[in-house]
Amino acid sequence: MTKQKIEWQAQENGLYCLSGALERDTVPAFWQQRHEWMPKDSKVQLDLSAVGRIDSAGMVMLLHIYQQLSQNGAELKILNVPEQLVTLLRLSHVESMLAACIE
Repeated sequence: MTKQKIEWQAQENGLYCLSGALERDTVPAFWQQRHEWMPKDSKVQLDLSAVGRIDSAGMVMLLHIYQQLSQNGAELKILNVPEQLVTLLRLSHVESMLAACIE
């Protein structure tokens, strides 16, 4: 069985597509490489339509992306949010942190 990994693709106009499995087995290595993929745009749209699985580690990674972008003065919009993520945010009582970002 091949281990899924996280793919990050820059499109145009600040649109980025995230795909793969955002879970505890994939997030740590991907996060360590963030200097290579973290957006520098002032307006970032993150499309999650190709995300297959997401667990609490993936949710926390998205919260950290939001925090880092906010600290750099960037605006984040998250598109095509999987129902699994909405449920995790609600169960963790942190949905208000990303509520303004989710479309």
